[in-house]
Amino acid sequence: QVQLVESGGGLVQPGGSLRLSCVASGSIFIVNTMGWYRQAPGKQRELVATMTTDGFTKYVDSVKGRFTISRDNAKNTVYLQMNSLRPEDTAVYYCNAELRVQLVVTTTMKNYWGQGTQVTVSS
Repeated sequence: QVQLVESGGGLVQPGGSLRLSCVASGSIFIVNTMGWYRQAPGKQRELVATMTTDGFTKYVDSVKGRFTISRDNAKNTVYLQMNSLRPEDTAVYYCNAELRVQLVVTTTMKNYWGQGTQVTVSS
């Protein structure tokens, strides 16, 4: 069973830091783009950062210079280092991965979501 498991969320004061981790496991043939999305109460889910297998990154403007996405391809793991956190960063952060998964006689490309991890920035 393919799944994504996030960890590292929590409560932090403004200006603090957190590091999120997401591990993809299961019958995975190829891992393509992995990234992070977030959803605050009453708001639409938005892309935070993504990274392709070969290292190309994309960030939403509001986190540029503060957040850094990285990957360990050998471990099918993606990280999000969050520095200089602000109250407006408060949200549930979801890991997302585009994976080619192994079936019985073939493979198929699918998008997977983690269960989400809460990040709260408050004094």
